Amino acid sequence: MPRPARILAFGDNVVDCYRDQNLMFPGGNCVNHAVFARRAGAETAYAGAVCDDDAGHLIRRALLEEGVDISSLRIEPGQTAYCVIETPDGDRVFVGANLGVSIIAPSKADLARLSDFDAVHTGRSSHVDAWLPHFAQATKVSYDLATVYDPERIARVAPHCFLLAFSAGGVSRNQALALAQEARAAGARWSLATRGVEGALLAGDAGVFEVPAQPVDAIDTLGAGDTYIANVLVGLLESREPETILTTAAAAAARTCLIRGAFGHAATMSVDVSNMMSLEEVYRTTRPAEAPEETQGAIFESKTTIANAK
Repeated sequence: MPRPARILAFGDNVVDCYRDQNLMFPGGNCVNHAVFARRAGAETAYAGAVCDDDAGHLIRRALLEEGVDISSLRIEPGQTAYCVIETPDGDRVFVGANLGVSIIAPSKADLARLSDFDAVHTGRSSHVDAWLPHFAQATKVSYDLATVYDPERIARVAPHCFLLAFSAGGVSRNQALALAQEARAAGARWSLATRGVEGALLAGDAGVFEVPAQPVDAIDTLGAGDTYIANVLVGLLESREPETILTTAAAAAARTCLIRGAFGHAATMSVDVSNMMSLEEVYRTTRPAEAPEETQGAIFESKTTIANAK
């Protein structure tokens, strides 16, 4: 029996604070990915940074309970990242956030682990784009651009990617398809566009594959897109058929919509939100993780980006 896929999620984390319910849940794209890929059958690890506070304890405890390797989880002074959510009339609204200590560059130990994994997952929320060439020299790269459709950003990221994903729920099918094809033309081996209730499409060498969403009476859609990306990555790494991969991912995303928070593990909200910033301010003021030095790439074996992308 072949061994399970092995995936390292590197970067962002957050506790999602539902202020009107006085609850908080562990989350963030990379934390979610590590959990959902684990649930999909992969062996997963998470590398990131939290603090010795209630939010950090919740993230750490949830990852352990989900079977995720947290040996690369750092404990830093400061505050664990949080996002404040409200649900007027049942609709989820992001009120504000503070990224705390979550934006970090990989350490030498993190980099040394990469070649032990079949893929590393990260994304726009982790702010480590400068490290992508180094990641891609060691293993395959999965990257979530979310709602960033900027052609220049796609052109910079795609050449390093085995899988490049977009959240395209607010655009037409033709626009979603154009995004996927643009990512492919720029160098990504596979490109995924999740489209919410309209399903998803996956573009690769063999063409474009699509499946509808599975109907569900959603309680909370938080984490559904991350579920989809994680299941697609696991399926691709295990060389399953694209239609099977997408059908499995759609079912998993539907299940995510039936629980509160991205993957559960609710706790009473215990976060100081006095330093909360608007999302616009967060995006405007966040600085990328420290860029690598030129010599750091020498720690890897001489694997090429193109070889790993394919």
